[in-house]
Amino acid sequence: MPGPGSFLVGKEEEEEVLDVIRSGHLYRYGDPDDPRFRQKVVTLEREFARFVTTDHALAVNSGTSALWIAMRAMGIGPGDEVVVPAYTYVATYTAVLFTGATPVLAEVDDTLNLDPADAEARITPRTRAVVAVHMLGNPARLDRIRALCTSRGVDLIEDCAQAGGARYRGQPVGSFGRMAGFSLNFFKTFTAGDGGLLVTSDPELYEKAFGYHDQGHRPLRTGVEVGRREILGMNFRINELTGAVALAQLRKLDHITQTLRSKKAQLKQHLEGLDGVSFRTITDPEGEVGSLLVMVFETAERARRVAEELGTTTLDRSGWHVYSNMEHVRAALAERGFDIRKGAFPRTDDRLERSVNLSVGVVDGGLGSGYGIDILSDDGQIETVGRRIRQVVRAG
Repeated sequence: MPGPGSFLVGKEEEEEVLDVIRSGHLYRYGDPDDPRFRQKVVTLEREFARFVTTDHALAVNSGTSALWIAMRAMGIGPGDEVVVPAYTYVATYTAVLFTGATPVLAEVDDTLNLDPADAEARITPRTRAVVAVHMLGNPARLDRIRALCTSRGVDLIEDCAQAGGARYRGQPVGSFGRMAGFSLNFFKTFTAGDGGLLVTSDPELYEKAFGYHDQGHRPLRTGVEVGRREILGMNFRINELTGAVALAQLRKLDHITQTLRSKKAQLKQHLEGLDGVSFRTITDPEGEVGSLLVMVFETAERARRVAEELGTTTLDRSGWHVYSNMEHVRAALAERGFDIRKGAFPRTDDRLERSVNLSVGVVDGGLGSGYGIDILSDDGQIETVGRRIRQVVRAG
């Protein structure tokens, strides 16, 4: 049950990978003058930085690593707090926890992203950053959240894991915050199976991030730099094979998002006018990824009946995307005096209980999008699925 990029793996990815295999050079580093060194990772980083309109990009082994590295580079650590939405993937929380800081959860609004007003209410003198998660490919209210961060003197970090290729008012997501993380996981918009990308326009943060991702080295290391390392880093590098696949996928990303938005509009057209059904608020219809269509019902009972009939689930049951379903995070926060059992964020609970995801490009039961279409669905398939959903909704 992959994301849209996985459906489009083909000759371009094959050619990029074979180029690396034939060269015999799999490591991300090498001599630029050596013809065997194909520089897939470096090229990926440069092209992605241009794509997002930032000065720097760093390829790492996961989106989770990208977020953790960003926070470490920014100096976030024990005693600090980071405001995060109550609806996001577990990695947003664990990245904060593994810095030693505390994630402070806030309600989501009708975009299913961070509610700027509630986020502001959660800011304390210990708050170092706010994480704007562009959940389900829909950009958060970045104008309001960025203004909030500026006025309160805290950093903005973007979690773009589910929104690769999205734009907000014409500007790529990932370019609004001080740093941002993207995912190349199997379920994401574009993919290398796994992997991640971190972006920033701050050269000092980039150098620190590079050190955290590679044993304290400076960009782009060619030796061991004995006596020059100031950061105690780890190993979150990717290799040339991963870089090759990601590079081919990046070059398809505009096509992916344009196709998804078109197919989503087709599916939504079949569902317009249903009694008691609305749709999630999209902050930028021309800039969202378009990977999912979220139906919102008047009651949780009706949403659950429809979801069960379609063989899927309501969003409150979508596993490690809902704060109250994360038993390990609950335990970690309970030790710090935060109770996030179900009911702690009633507005978020209400929205998720009444919402059903329909797949457009991300077919993922764990995300609650186990029914719908995919990026390869033709007009006939879209019509069939739309007719089926209408029947179920009317009967429910």
